[in-house]
Amino acid sequence: MGKVTGFVEYTRETPGRRPPAERINDWFEVYQDFPEDKVRTQGARCMDCGLPFCHTGCPLNNIIPDWNDLAYRDRWRDAIRVLHSTNNFPEFTGRICPAPCEAACVLGINEPPVAIKVIEKTIVEHAFKEGWIQPEPPLRRTGKTVAVVGSGPAGLAAAQQLNRAGHTVTVFEKADRIGGLLRYGIPEFKMEKWVLDRRLDQMTAEGVQFRTGVNVGQTITGDQLQKEFDAILLAGGAEQPRDLPVPGRELNGIHFAMEFLPQQNKRCAGDEVSDQILATGKHVVIIGGGDTGADCLGTSHRQKAASVHQFEIMPMPPNERAAQTPWPLWPLQLRVESSHEEGGIREWSMATASFSGENGRVSKLHGIRVGPAPRFEPIPGSEFTLDADLVLLAMGFTGPVKNGLIEQLGVALDGRGNVATAANYATSVPGIYAAGDLRRGPSLVVWAIAEGRNAAEGLNRYLMNAESFVAGHA
Repeated sequence: MGKVTGFVEYTRETPGRRPPAERINDWFEVYQDFPEDKVRTQGARCMDCGLPFCHTGCPLNNIIPDWNDLAYRDRWRDAIRVLHSTNNFPEFTGRICPAPCEAACVLGINEPPVAIKVIEKTIVEHAFKEGWIQPEPPLRRTGKTVAVVGSGPAGLAAAQQLNRAGHTVTVFEKADRIGGLLRYGIPEFKMEKWVLDRRLDQMTAEGVQFRTGVNVGQTITGDQLQKEFDAILLAGGAEQPRDLPVPGRELNGIHFAMEFLPQQNKRCAGDEVSDQILATGKHVVIIGGGDTGADCLGTSHRQKAASVHQFEIMPMPPNERAAQTPWPLWPLQLRVESSHEEGGIREWSMATASFSGENGRVSKLHGIRVGPAPRFEPIPGSEFTLDADLVLLAMGFTGPVKNGLIEQLGVALDGRGNVATAANYATSVPGIYAAGDLRRGPSLVVWAIAEGRNAAEGLNRYLMNAESFVAGHA
């Protein structure tokens, strides 16, 4: 695939990020444009490797070598057809997926891997620019109705697949806009929301019905939903945040990340947000070193925090792939996100002992350094106190919210508290299926899309008693 000697002749090159001093003053995406001729060169680096391990790294099983080769050969329309055959939303994954495919690239054994992610993004953006991506309504309707609860990437992928199979699909979203975490979790500087709206326009034109401001389980009961629809897909995500039960947690000024981030997205959309949680002029401490923590960090920079510290309880990863995660596994290694380039202090092996404050509001974090997992034993003499006007808890999520719809429907849970399903994504209740973080636990956008597609396959078989279905793509 690509040019036979391309991986020898060309080096890896990816888009640069705009200067930090510039980008922290706006909410636009951080990456600079990348010329298509350079993308073609990157496609030329794809090897005729025999066994493309990038397939195993990608939960969607994207046919990566094929569209790398097609991009290299300037066959963009063929490339988008191949790309869409496995991925409904490459414009999302091309921006916010951490690219496990690149970690599994065969070239990556001893050279920088193929720049798969930028090739993917360029293919889909080229296709939109040329007008090749158009609504694809089904030729006929089956007469079957499906309710999709949750409008994140899993719910949207399932909805598009099921609609194209001919079913009448209604997507329910409790927020005021469609998109789930794509809308109110991912900051604008990682993905501007016109990218999402553009795809939603396509889905609306295809016949998918969207209902916002409907908290299924409260606004509509589970029983009502079962009576109104032939089948239900649960795609509500893993929304239960992990808390930090230490003394002083009750003080004002300590918030979950998902209380903080959506408010800024609403502001960027032009909404008025009363009593917005703002980092402006404050000493901010972010507890959690993952992607959500980095999103809080970048947002705090743009809100002009006085200072920002980001704490992680795990030890600092190595700069290169750790020996315990050899190729083609997802590597344990230090990752520097765009938000980390913009400032702040990043600390490892840190634990929070307590908070203190005045007049009911937090002003200090009391912490201690700890040893390695799994015991995280405190290191005597390493105690410290830090100014903290705003504390953001970004320690991940423990699973779906149980009270409400899940309890009403009576679906079984697995040992981790997620919705349990069979191999075809069917829950313990006939006609109810589940996909995404609500089923597998907190994960990546690429996993969510894969889950949505797979659940749509199982649900379609249930509705039509057919072996399989194939939904066409542009």
